[in-house]
Amino acid sequence: MTLSLRSLRSLRDPILVAIGLVTLWQVLHQIAGDSAVTAPAPTLAHLWEMVGQARFLPHLRETGLAFLQALAISCIGGVLVGVVLGGHRLTGEVAEPILVGLYSVPKITLYPVILLLFGLGMPAKVAFGALHGIIPVVLFTMNAVRNVNRTYLRAGRAMRLTPAQTAWHILVPATLPEIFSGLRIGFSLTLLGTMLGELFASQRGLGFLLMTAIDLHDVKTILAIAVLISAFAVLANAALLAIDRRLHRGATPEAEKT
Repeated sequence: MTLSLRSLRSLRDPILVAIGLVTLWQVLHQIAGDSAVTAPAPTLAHLWEMVGQARFLPHLRETGLAFLQALAISCIGGVLVGVVLGGHRLTGEVAEPILVGLYSVPKITLYPVILLLFGLGMPAKVAFGALHGIIPVVLFTMNAVRNVNRTYLRAGRAMRLTPAQTAWHILVPATLPEIFSGLRIGFSLTLLGTMLGELFASQRGLGFLLMTAIDLHDVKTILAIAVLISAFAVLANAALLAIDRRLHRGATPEAEKT
């Protein structure tokens, strides 16, 4: 009974937020009209119709494939680079301000360079998505490795653990919560970069459909695609945030919890 009540309470806030957003959407429709904002019900019906069309699936597959490739590069590459930079303190201290400076640069200014290097199509979208997501993963991973409690490492040496045992029993538990936080942020930024890549130079994908709808002033399609992308981003981030919080709670010492 207690568990079910707790589950209902945890669902209450998201449900209330969703109801509030739909209500605000309906109010905006009443004020602006169909030429600016279509109503929620027709928009969702149009989205359902679009998803059922055979010609929509290749665009969805294109965006999903580009995003997954960019996410793999961001996560795997970011963690590997972050571990190297975090493990070598001098290299990390030199690289950190450079990475922070690169992260602050508006990535859209680099898109012409991406197009020159990779051309139109899938490679440019993947590169632009990975460019957005990899730096936060590197920074979070680097700081996680750098801030590992040295007492744990000395204890591992005292117990004569092998490097593999030290990595598995000490480094992974100590760094995983912070690294996962970086992966969660990298997920969101990689999705943003992939979508931006499709908006500016693409011949297939959800971004291409969105730009086509904008050119045709097809408000219903614009909102339907926006709802689809937003729903995916919100649900995925909610799941990742729940895992992130659980990892951080598990990493908190019992003395701090009490």
